[in-house]
Amino acid sequence: MSAPEDRKIALSDSWKTLRAHTPARIALGRAGNSLPTQQVLDFALAHALARDAVHASLDVAQLSEALASTGLPLATVHSAAPSRAAYLARPDWGRRLDANAELPQPQEPPDVVIVICDGLSATAVQRHAPSVVEHLLPKLKRCTFGPIVIAQQARVAIADDIGQRLAARLTINLIGERPGLSAPDSLGAYLTFAPKLGNSDAQRNCISNIRPQGLSCEDAATQIAALSRDILGAACSGVALAGAIAPALPPRE
Repeated sequence: MSAPEDRKIALSDSWKTLRAHTPARIALGRAGNSLPTQQVLDFALAHALARDAVHASLDVAQLSEALASTGLPLATVHSAAPSRAAYLARPDWGRRLDANAELPQPQEPPDVVIVICDGLSATAVQRHAPSVVEHLLPKLKRCTFGPIVIAQQARVAIADDIGQRLAARLTINLIGERPGLSAPDSLGAYLTFAPKLGNSDAQRNCISNIRPQGLSCEDAATQIAALSRDILGAACSGVALAGAIAPALPPRE
């Protein structure tokens, strides 16, 4: 026979049924003044997966092989951060290319340059970036593309440096997002019109939580393509884009 609820060591919450609808840590129950052992172990595992994602190294060879079917030239660059430890300690180094970085120059300035960065989760990039690119390219058939640039030890703003050097109209930066305790493999997409050094985050648009448990790669590609067309049509991105594409409001009476 099972013990009555009030005699159990670990007590469940009355609203535990809500856990079926979210990965968030809710209704965990309690054991005395603490959490039940299983919840403590689950938390430790999630924390370990997040730490592993932050410190994981990007397998550039495998990623390049997965992207080869796109037919676009591939380039691999490194940020100014010489190591993972330096990257984590100096975010500014991750925003700039290494002084010796070389990029293949397209014959004509491209409409779009796709940048793929390890960011804070190489795990996310390895798992999801190739699929996003595969679904995205057919949706932007009218655009010209520069090389796909794989950037290591890189932050979001490194796409400004890359895009400026390639004279791109738009950069799409697929980057590993900072892991959460239920999402160590979340990919983000940052879109910036007229990329150049000195751009701020207010000049970007972001689509986040690209992963099987969030926004699927195919749905993300659809949203990125639609947003790219809006950006190229309006010739602006970020905060300015909202004003450029917002419908006209009726006059006040």
